[in-house]
Amino acid sequence: MSRHGRVPRRQPGGAAGDGAAAAAVRARAEPLGAAGVDEVVAIAAQLALERFRSGDEAEMEFPSSFTSTERAFVHRLCQSLGLVSKSKGKGANRYLTVRKKDVSEAHAVMTCDLALCTKHAVRSLIQRFPVTNKERAELLPRTERGSACAVESEKKEVNKTSGRLNDGIPQVPGKRGESEFDSFRQSLPVLEKQEEIVQTIKDNKIVLIIGETGSGKTTQIPQFILDDCYKNGTPCRVFCTQPRRLAAVAVAERVAAERREKIGQTIGYQIRLESRVSPKTLVTFCTNDMLLGTLMAGDSTLSTVTHVIVDEVHERDRFSDFLLIKLRDVLQNQNNLKLILSSAALDANLFIRYFGSCPVIHIQGRPFEVKEMFLEDILRSTGYTNKEMVKYKEKKQQEEKQKNTLAEWCSAQDNTNKGTSRRQKSVPRTNEEYKQLDDGGDTVFNQLTEKDVNCLEPWIVKEMDSCLSDIWLHKDIDSFAQLLNLILTENVSVDYRHSETGATALMISSGRGFLSQVEQLISMGASIHCKSSNGWMAVDWARHFGQTEVVHLLESYSASFGFGNMDESSSSLVQKSASDLSAEDRELLTAYHHSFDDEKVDLDLIMHLLHSICHSSDAGAILIFLPGHDEIVSLRDRIVLDDKRFSDNAHRYQVFVLHSSMQTLDQKKVLESPPFGIRKIILSTNIAETSITVNDVVFVIDSGKVKEKSFDALSCATVLKMGWISKASAIQRKGRAGRCQPGVCFHLFSRLRFQNMLEFQSPELLRLPLQEICLYTKILAPINCPIVDFLMKAPDPPPAVTVRNAVHMLKTIDALDPWEDLTELGYQLTELPVEPHLGKMVLYAVVLKCLDPVLTIACALACQDPFVLPTLASQKRAAVLCRKRFAAGTFSDHMALLRAFQAWQKARSDGWERAFCEKNFLSRATMEIIAGMRTQVLGQLRASGFVRARGGADIRDVNTNSENWAVIKGALVAGMYPNLVHVDRDSLVLTEPKEKKVRFHPTSVLGQSHYKKIAPANGQAAAIQALPTDWLIYDEMTRAHKTANIRCCSVVTPVTVALFCGPARLQSNALQASSSFQGGGVSNDSSDSEMEDRTSADLALLKLDEWLHLKLDPEAAGMLLQLRQKWHSLFLRRMRAPSKLWSQVDETTVRAITAVLSAEEQSAGLQQPSGIGQRPRPVTCEELPLASTWKSTSSRKSSTETELSDSSHAEKVSVKSSSPALHQPKKYKEKDILLSGQSSDDRSAQSSVKPAESSSYSSPCATPSSPVSGKGLTAGLLAKGAKRS
Repeated sequence: MSRHGRVPRRQPGGAAGDGAAAAAVRARAEPLGAAGVDEVVAIAAQLALERFRSGDEAEMEFPSSFTSTERAFVHRLCQSLGLVSKSKGKGANRYLTVRKKDVSEAHAVMTCDLALCTKHAVRSLIQRFPVTNKERAELLPRTERGSACAVESEKKEVNKTSGRLNDGIPQVPGKRGESEFDSFRQSLPVLEKQEEIVQTIKDNKIVLIIGETGSGKTTQIPQFILDDCYKNGTPCRVFCTQPRRLAAVAVAERVAAERREKIGQTIGYQIRLESRVSPKTLVTFCTNDMLLGTLMAGDSTLSTVTHVIVDEVHERDRFSDFLLIKLRDVLQNQNNLKLILSSAALDANLFIRYFGSCPVIHIQGRPFEVKEMFLEDILRSTGYTNKEMVKYKEKKQQEEKQKNTLAEWCSAQDNTNKGTSRRQKSVPRTNEEYKQLDDGGDTVFNQLTEKDVNCLEPWIVKEMDSCLSDIWLHKDIDSFAQLLNLILTENVSVDYRHSETGATALMISSGRGFLSQVEQLISMGASIHCKSSNGWMAVDWARHFGQTEVVHLLESYSASFGFGNMDESSSSLVQKSASDLSAEDRELLTAYHHSFDDEKVDLDLIMHLLHSICHSSDAGAILIFLPGHDEIVSLRDRIVLDDKRFSDNAHRYQVFVLHSSMQTLDQKKVLESPPFGIRKIILSTNIAETSITVNDVVFVIDSGKVKEKSFDALSCATVLKMGWISKASAIQRKGRAGRCQPGVCFHLFSRLRFQNMLEFQSPELLRLPLQEICLYTKILAPINCPIVDFLMKAPDPPPAVTVRNAVHMLKTIDALDPWEDLTELGYQLTELPVEPHLGKMVLYAVVLKCLDPVLTIACALACQDPFVLPTLASQKRAAVLCRKRFAAGTFSDHMALLRAFQAWQKARSDGWERAFCEKNFLSRATMEIIAGMRTQVLGQLRASGFVRARGGADIRDVNTNSENWAVIKGALVAGMYPNLVHVDRDSLVLTEPKEKKVRFHPTSVLGQSHYKKIAPANGQAAAIQALPTDWLIYDEMTRAHKTANIRCCSVVTPVTVALFCGPARLQSNALQASSSFQGGGVSNDSSDSEMEDRTSADLALLKLDEWLHLKLDPEAAGMLLQLRQKWHSLFLRRMRAPSKLWSQVDETTVRAITAVLSAEEQSAGLQQPSGIGQRPRPVTCEELPLASTWKSTSSRKSSTETELSDSSHAEKVSVKSSSPALHQPKKYKEKDILLSGQSSDDRSAQSSVKPAESSSYSSPCATPSSPVSGKGLTAGLLAKGAKRS
């Protein structure tokens, strides 16, 4: 969900004559104020915008009944959703329109010159091996559908070395052993239904089991099947899927323990990178994607499986939904297979409709009662308050006083003569002055152009109050002229409220029946929806005092420009809270929502609640659900360090953290009971909802939030936003309390919010990009079945626009042809366990012979960012500098990832991994996942024939160019396309096909100033100006409100873009040459380049796609096109026959491309870093180096210490590193080279590009005792490679 919109506060002291434009600029720059929006309005607006976003309408309107604060909220909400909003009109006529972004694809025209050595290299290649007619024909777009690739993919056996469950045969299980858990098992509610469950599974192909939290369904149902098969002598083989790796391991270990077996015998598990199974294994716990990978080998893979249990199916991740589509098809052909769907919060009706009248078994949870407390209950019972709530209450008291004064006014009016026949003269309208009050529609009218009442000088307030009193009490029309004069000349709001009554000029005029003044005020922008302290709007004043004409006038305005009051218009969208909400609770909630943005997590309230629980009860673990890692770290620091109530009694508390990337060992500690007198506090993401059960939890604090990544199909941007959980999740979280005794669940949201939550979580299939799923579809779906048709079989089909975008993206990267058939590249991508664009990057690296570094970068991009952002302000600058140091002046975030991983590998082999990660702000868990994924992907490349055991294409051969950063970036560009950004040097902005202006993400090293420690005020412009080339690649575009940010970027040369961007098969007219090139062509007169002695008519145009047009001299254009053709022809051959030996033309082509890329990199002034091609040294789990190992391996000390000082704090972080490369000794001992983490038989023996002599950055790979720099290390490795060969 987006954040609450706040009305910008005006700062005191502004000049009276400030124009609207200046005010608008100020308002946008100022932080959001504290005034809140009513919860009903917030919910209604969010629902309406989400509905509009997913619908077909081009534009929608919000009613003019919205207040200025509510309009500001909608503007902010639209920005966060990537929608365009605009306010129009004045006063009662002011309404707000919302539309979807109009994505117009402009052309990016770049000019580029080829270096002399580049031309020489290309000319040499083409003269020796010209582009053949066959190659040209192959690289033209296909005009008719081909069948060769489809037939080949049908016949070819899919053999995935990883991501596939082991083969086996059904066997009769052995007798279960007695264990210490038997008495516990007998107490589980699911045991009462054992016979019913077993019989229902026997009688039906599909069974739905809905078991409340703690019923024992996950651990017991597989055992029911085993016990029944043992009893009847029936063979069985069971697959149980879990949505998370941790859950699969934890459940498997628990079930094995209950049967008194070792894991890997009857009970086993298989997850990514880890397997504990044997030929005896009959129940295999796995993740959804593992079973999906198995099905890709063909439906026959389940022929030896008797039961498939899909657990926690309510979580609806993309793999589980995709799995259900395929399993439903498989069940029609395999009579022996049974499918059991299990969940604690299953939408039974959806799945009954989906699978067709299958039986449903309900299992009750444990008998312990859990008391529920919502936000209003918490505020009332704990007496929580904050400064803003106090201010709000004071404001309400002031309104009460105004109400009493207003009552006196009204009684005075009742005593006067209601009918007045005097015709009033209206003040002449100064239209020109009114016009300058309009803000242009982007923000709220009166907040931008008029002074806040707190900023008005006392004499103005006194004069305005006097005028309003005279008009009301004495019918003094002359006061009207003075009032209007003050509004125009002193910039006073037309909706100024009388200090003692809260009445506005419009209300007073309406009550008095001054028709012409009412019209005049409305034309000036007065709001007809403002309420006085007694709750009356202008129309109520007119109605109460019998001013019929004014009533008709105001009602006509309301009908023309609005859709009624928000309370009426939202009643159909917002389910109202129960009527039993007391006035006290309603007042508490209103005060709270005006004090805190409830779209965030209120850590102050959580700390208050935590202390209240610890103070009022002696025992019971506390489980706190938080949306993400940032909130977990912030709260942990408050408990452990900041809050004296806890930090001074640290011995009485154990604080644990639960999230998906934690290690299994840490997870086991959470499950253990603490010693007597110590309270366990667990800070967790939604992983503790279902996957991991902590039995001694008595109290649950539910923030009601979850962080979800969603893909915006309109802007093609990934949005990571905090959102409200579903009702099902709230119930699950409540169920975590009271596992062993009665418990309490504190929901940090109101009953009204709960009633308006989604019933169930939105399926991932509806939120994420579907490229990977679409590729799987081509293998799993019947031949000739379109992708969209197959995905429409899902329980909740994804929107057609999302599927179309995914298919379009796969066509863009050459994975699918125009007929949605797999291309040669696409088929290879289905076998790699990474996203398609990362798989393409790795395959390009294989052919470009720079596999190792690209493999590391691709696996790092597949995981979450390994760099951890510290919460302490004093450390944030040091963390930024660490990332920058790893980037080593290359203008590349990808380099930072690569060098950080290599340095971590080095530190791990030297025994100081933990200290290294803490010092460099790196996540050990993420690094381990990257290392494991590398192994997995490399294993698949070996299985597919891309990497051979020996001879040509062995590990040394595919790393020939691994030291060459220019070649590595070639593979990165191929994988990142079409994620390409162009630098507009005139405006100093970054542009992209769908966004006119993007910014560097705050974590990107490219966004930092490269010359100063403190970034300048115009940091982005300075960073853009410092870029050495006009082209960048990026990994992901994310949206934070209005701004689109690109993360993980690298600068690239124009020639790299020309060679590796765009489709392999270009149109025959892609090159539009000038008349001086190859006998004519189409001249282009739209060039804006200013090249010496050359007119635009002399330039050729090379069109790579709809956006990317290259403008360069005809000879260079012809050369680049032919080099592209040679490259894509080679790549196509490698994809068709990965294990085929390389020919002479293949080798020569790669050498020519290497020379071209290196020359262009050097021409752009980009440095060649050293040491990047080192192969990581495999560290097995048995190889656990002692922490002190590094101390004895070398007696040499580091000669330099790099101090990273925070610009705003005195604290200094000292980081030991090696000496600069220039000062390294020339010779090294053999053991020093081994310490580099190099594998003895896999290391490449040569480097194609000599490292730059000027490389003076310190190497982050160096240990505290080993000052081997990148350059020295490379020299040593080269010497060793030469010696070995």
